[in-house]
Amino acid sequence: MIIAIIAGGSGTRLWPLSTPDYPKHLLKVNNSERSLLQHTYDRAKELGDQIYIISEAGHIDHVKEQLPDIADDHFVVEPARRGTSSCIMAALVYIEKRHGDDEPVAFMPADHYIRDTVGFTHSFKLAEDVSKSEQRLVLVGVEPDHPATGLGYIQKGDVLSEDIFVYNVHSFKEKPDYKTAKKYVDSGNYLWNAGYFVGSPGTFKRSMKEYAPDMSSSYEKLTAASGDAYNELYLGLESISIDYALMEKVRNLLVVPASFDWMDLGSFSELHKAIGGDHEGNHRHGPVETDEVSNSFLHNQEDKPVAVIGLDNVVVINTPDGILVARKDHAQKVGDISKRLKK
Repeated sequence: MIIAIIAGGSGTRLWPLSTPDYPKHLLKVNNSERSLLQHTYDRAKELGDQIYIISEAGHIDHVKEQLPDIADDHFVVEPARRGTSSCIMAALVYIEKRHGDDEPVAFMPADHYIRDTVGFTHSFKLAEDVSKSEQRLVLVGVEPDHPATGLGYIQKGDVLSEDIFVYNVHSFKEKPDYKTAKKYVDSGNYLWNAGYFVGSPGTFKRSMKEYAPDMSSSYEKLTAASGDAYNELYLGLESISIDYALMEKVRNLLVVPASFDWMDLGSFSELHKAIGGDHEGNHRHGPVETDEVSNSFLHNQEDKPVAVIGLDNVVVINTPDGILVARKDHAQKVGDISKRLKK
């Protein structure tokens, strides 16, 4: 199996810890010596030795610095971000030219927090086997443990085989409101859409040709182009996610329920959950003084001390790029604020 790690992102949801110039996958989490990207690479090595990294030109130096073991010809560099649809096409074009179109490729984002490498490896090897035998695209979906409103959902259909827990995909559901999300979780028929999928370049090309002809045409043009012509063509592609462009249109998708723990770390609430806290539920980093503070995420990267008094359930972040003070249950709004500040 070939592995393609998508090391992109706008760096907005964990601002100012992450920024457009230094997005989330480059951060170290939970006192680890390795970043989310480096941990993803460590897991990928358990699946195969052909590992490719897809990243945009603006981040590629940081990415290469964190992954010195990877040869230059295993980096696929986007001229600029154009959504996961374009990113995945670029990777498939590059991989097909080097390896042909039969070997399954496992696509995975670089910024997820996972501890169970054994379960991760099992899930992706099962997806690889099924993709080979069925000649179909296979997703890896995550069993939801709470009614998340910030994630998309995959509705499971019939079981493909009684011998293995692989399902046909019935439908995709957009990010729901809380009431709808609770119904999804309570039913047991839905998985979180984590952005994991496995399929050979040949399988992707057949799916594009049947279900997304515009994408198929773009793929053929990218395959034929090179140099400045390739860059110009790429920059003209529509910025759209792979879900909208292809996956939600394909009628014969399969999904493997993940057998590993998973967190997207899409907000400071989730980051706090992953990192944990002290006996008062507080995470502290840097010079921070507190009095009667609980269940809070307090992170100071500056020498000037930060004091927090009499607060509960808050986020206080101080970095050279900005200061954030927010209620933790409003942390999903950080991305919008970050985009406004960028403008």
